[in-house]
Amino acid sequence: MQSFRHPHIIKLYQVISTPSDIFMVMEYVDGGELFDHIVKNQRLSEPEARRYFQQIISGVDYCHQHMIVHRDLKPENLLLDHNQNVKIADFGLSNIMADGEFLRTSCGSPNYAAPELMRSTPGQVVSGKLYAGPEVDIWSCGIILYALICGCLPFDDSHIPTLFKKIRSGVFVIPSYVSSGAASLLKIILQVDPMKRATVETIRTHAWFAVDLPEYLFPPDTEIESSVIDKEVLAEVCSRTGCSERSLLRALLCGDPHDPLAVTYHLSIDNKMSDVVRPNGQSPAHAFKDFYVAAASSPPTNFGPLRQTSVGPGVGAGRGGRLRRHSENHPEYYPPGGLFTKSLEPLPAAQGAAAHVGRPAHRSKWHLGIRSSSRPQDIMHEVYKALAKSGFEWKTIDDYQLIVRSKSPVTGEYTRVRMQLYLVEKERNYLVDFKLVEPAHTAARSRLHSSSGSFSTSFSTSFSTCDSAVMETDEDATFDFQQQQQPPPPPQAQKAQPEEQPAASQVIQFLEMAYQVIIRLTRS
Repeated sequence: MQSFRHPHIIKLYQVISTPSDIFMVMEYVDGGELFDHIVKNQRLSEPEARRYFQQIISGVDYCHQHMIVHRDLKPENLLLDHNQNVKIADFGLSNIMADGEFLRTSCGSPNYAAPELMRSTPGQVVSGKLYAGPEVDIWSCGIILYALICGCLPFDDSHIPTLFKKIRSGVFVIPSYVSSGAASLLKIILQVDPMKRATVETIRTHAWFAVDLPEYLFPPDTEIESSVIDKEVLAEVCSRTGCSERSLLRALLCGDPHDPLAVTYHLSIDNKMSDVVRPNGQSPAHAFKDFYVAAASSPPTNFGPLRQTSVGPGVGAGRGGRLRRHSENHPEYYPPGGLFTKSLEPLPAAQGAAAHVGRPAHRSKWHLGIRSSSRPQDIMHEVYKALAKSGFEWKTIDDYQLIVRSKSPVTGEYTRVRMQLYLVEKERNYLVDFKLVEPAHTAARSRLHSSSGSFSTSFSTSFSTCDSAVMETDEDATFDFQQQQQPPPPPQAQKAQPEEQPAASQVIQFLEMAYQVIIRLTRS
């Protein structure tokens, strides 16, 4: 969390650990909980509810982009600052997401928990169902939106099993005073089937959500680091702490979040952002835009004493096409009171249309595995045929997931690959994913030897609307293998070979296995 810099996520500045206590220095938010605001005002007007919801979705999207799932979103964990802006807090139940891996722990508040988190037995920690992560946060956001607009919860009951039954049914009442736009958004978010549930992208493009949507909430280029160094704040911190500018720069550039000078600097920056004067009734978006100095695709407008532009890629060709001179790196060329990047690259002042930087070029999509629009049953049939022709051994976990292994003729080691069929919701087609399976005793130590194939092609033209591609599996299960000749005869039990430690040779073997399967699929 210390690396998070988002206007609607509470900031963690420093963690101090002692033998008896752990102290967390966090942002001070004095506006109370959103829950108290709802209780006090009952249901909110739709413009006010929309404003809160836009800020919540922006913060949640930021978390998901940084591979964090909150898992306990509710009005009690949404704080309001003195400007009535939302701050997402309490990440105690959050978890780190990993590509190709699923979560299965049931957690969160029952009224806001997604159906896939419902435990079959009271007190059970693991629900038995797998989930990726973002979809459970989206469900919670839908419950919060309903509470904002209606002043009550869509699913409520004092008896927990009855409450779970209501949530699993997905049946809720939308009052007549709710506009058609808000009602349609609630319906696509509160979908029991996580594969049909709205995503952040779906919500962003919804007509009701897009009304008066501030540009700063979803900056076009989120891959560029959003932190820059403010020279005015730099001088202020040096003056107050008595340190040299070089010492403060060293503290900021070394990346140690626990450094006292770095903590002091970030506190001063956030204090300055909160005190930015908004002339002529300027909206909070303009003040908060300072948090996205480097993330915006075009230079923001001047706000008070701060002049901001996009961060360039360093010495060389700038994003606007101008070749930067090495002399511009000299401190004499820093704009007075302006900003410069963590690589000490000066930021030119944004002046008129000449300083405008266009949107980044469209990036190619990367896929893990091979894609097809055939029926999932047909895809798996072709996969079985390809595995048999390649001479691989496999164990069926479920209808759409396999563990495949092959023995290296050079090292004699077995390489295991997990193959799974996914539904790609946006394109309405399917993805066969390849993932190297590490032995249990090395998986916990390192992910260094993990790899995945990166290929994209199509081997069928038939279309299917089936969306039940991802099935459940037990990550801790032990599998037996049997040589398969024709797809897919029932596997016969055989003792699994002992796990070998992954090595570079296994990565090569994994890539060769993926290559063989993909080649056979594309030629079938």
